[in-house]
Amino acid sequence: MTHMTKLSVNINKFATLRNSRGGNNPSVVKAAIDAQRFGADGVTVHPRPDERHIRYNDVREIKQIITTEFNIEGNPREQKFVDLVLEVKPHQVTLVPDALNQLTSDHGWDTIQNKGYLKDIISVFKEAGIRVSIFVDPVINMVEGAAETGTDRIELYTEGYAKQFADGNKEAAVASYVAAANKAKELGIGLNAGHDLDLHNLKFLKQHIPHLDEVSIGHALVCDALYMGYENALQMYKRQLM
Repeated sequence: MTHMTKLSVNINKFATLRNSRGGNNPSVVKAAIDAQRFGADGVTVHPRPDERHIRYNDVREIKQIITTEFNIEGNPREQKFVDLVLEVKPHQVTLVPDALNQLTSDHGWDTIQNKGYLKDIISVFKEAGIRVSIFVDPVINMVEGAAETGTDRIELYTEGYAKQFADGNKEAAVASYVAAANKAKELGIGLNAGHDLDLHNLKFLKQHIPHLDEVSIGHALVCDALYMGYENALQMYKRQLM
């Protein structure tokens, strides 16, 4: 039996579009409802302190209607973020080491240098019954460090994979990810992946890492939805994971 990889749709870009005009079009709550309706296995949001796309209140509203898995990403060094997650109690929190005004997440945790800190904050979420995933680069000792923090899962940060894949170096692109994934499996940690995954590179990643638990995809899926329609684009992403 093949391992099912869940697709969590990151709806931040719907919020970016809404905020550019004020008002509530497109509605991020409807974007979440429709993601579920169109077959997504989960919905991901990444509220940032300046609320430049997803607002804290969006997260509360989505929690009211969510029927699939809810994943909230963010930097736990912001107390406001920690408080929101503990209030909303999503199925999963993904901890990302973002700088304050960062455009998008661009690196994983140094799980060795931050081990003590991560251990403490992860235990806070786990005590609240929330599954924890942490952003990690595809480096063996970072995966080993992650295993010692008590995290349930790691999310492999796939920008490096996407860049090399686009340059045509497919085997080289995936090699460090396969090694990191196998190490995670050996250590008994669940495995997520995300960042710059799209209809071109997703299937190849899944084929090489069959035990992937979940991918979260936002930007590329929303861009594809503009041309193909939301439901169709979402279904096409699901197909890549079969």
